[in-house]
Amino acid sequence: MTGQICFLLNDRQVCTSQAPGVSVLTYLRQAERLIGTKEGCREGACGACTVLLGELDGEQVSYKVVPACLLLLGELPGKHLVTIEGLNQAQLSLVQNALVDFGATQCGFCTPGIVVSLTGYLLAGGTDISVAGIKQALSGHLCRCTGYAALQRASAALVRFISQHSHASISDLIALTLLPDYFQTIPARLRQLPKTPSDNGQTSPEFWIAGGTDLCVQSGPRLASAPVRFLSQFREMKGISRRDGQIHIGALTTFAELAVHPVIRQLIPDIQGYMARLASWQIRQQATVGGNIMGASPIGDVSNLLVALDARLILQRDGQRRTVPLQGFYRGYKDTAQHPGEILIEIVVPVPDPGVRINVEKVSKRLSVDCASVNSAIAVHCESGIIQTCSLSIGGVAPIPLFLKQTSAYFQHKPLTKETIQGAFPILQREIAPISDIRGSAIYKRLLARQLLIAHFTQLFPELITVRDFHETH
Repeated sequence: MTGQICFLLNDRQVCTSQAPGVSVLTYLRQAERLIGTKEGCREGACGACTVLLGELDGEQVSYKVVPACLLLLGELPGKHLVTIEGLNQAQLSLVQNALVDFGATQCGFCTPGIVVSLTGYLLAGGTDISVAGIKQALSGHLCRCTGYAALQRASAALVRFISQHSHASISDLIALTLLPDYFQTIPARLRQLPKTPSDNGQTSPEFWIAGGTDLCVQSGPRLASAPVRFLSQFREMKGISRRDGQIHIGALTTFAELAVHPVIRQLIPDIQGYMARLASWQIRQQATVGGNIMGASPIGDVSNLLVALDARLILQRDGQRRTVPLQGFYRGYKDTAQHPGEILIEIVVPVPDPGVRINVEKVSKRLSVDCASVNSAIAVHCESGIIQTCSLSIGGVAPIPLFLKQTSAYFQHKPLTKETIQGAFPILQREIAPISDIRGSAIYKRLLARQLLIAHFTQLFPELITVRDFHETH
């Protein structure tokens, strides 16, 4: 076999010379004829094309669940790609049996993706497997004809069964029929794969690709023939650490990694609850913090939070670095202060003073897997009922993720009371300029901005102020 991109596809080695910008979904269905991976929305929202992607992590392989429609061939070198065909065994697997036993499949179109997601969750869940976790794992799947009650019953049965058996290793999971036997050989086989050129033959790319979850939707057809380069080759752009009074977040840190990292959870205790509202579990495995910032969306869920935290961006070009405050990075709709050829490599957040509380709010038409109508974040320090500092951001009410400079300044050194919060309403309304669009009218967004301001303070300081304080009485 010859070719530039070499990886393991289920139980065999593959080397292909197809362009690195080709969608994995397209490659699987057209080149490999593995049509168990279904083509649905091609936006990562339906779950029909879900696959497992494994990467060496020390002596073992770590797997994540991702949508094949938002994954490109250039991401596969040195990795293990698993489709539904790669999970099939002589008899039904543990997951497949559960779905059959509880009638959790009808037409079958969505079933392969559901099997892959459930398998991936049980594979990665360790001792934290729960029905609530399975619900999150299935949050990116649309399956109208089967009905979700049957899936919930099958999920509960899986949790009960797994909790009664050892599942600490791959061999345990093979014994439980969750995985085929060949999974034991994968670590050694990945080490023996031929190396793929790191630049994929492109020295002047048209597209730099991180997670690709937005880019594949917006420019998917172009990527197959355009010069592309993958940032995943830069391992120094991954990970989170705290040092010298600052939190350093690699630009390639995924949403999923951000949600569970202890440094972030210490800073924002409810970060997992908020991140569960963003996209789906599958997309959060792939989407990156840096991509969310550089996408420059006015409703960027992570960029909005980082604006309130006074984050700074470390940009690099030709080995030269510069630092740009995120609050001044956005100049207009999809317009940033990025220089040509620059790459975002790291986000630096000052560690807030002790006592600072942080809250993030989002309103969307659906609870999850949906864009925000309006989102907002706040970092506020209150002592003895007096607001010492306040940093407030909001999205969906301007062409950019907006730092509310005047509203934030208004709160400083004022008592935390209903009257103080109400006094901020007119200042807030003057700072924002929402427009009517598919996510809501301008009037509705102005109402949401006010309500989210109330939500911030009632969530963070329930001992001082409650939602009931703002109820109308007659």
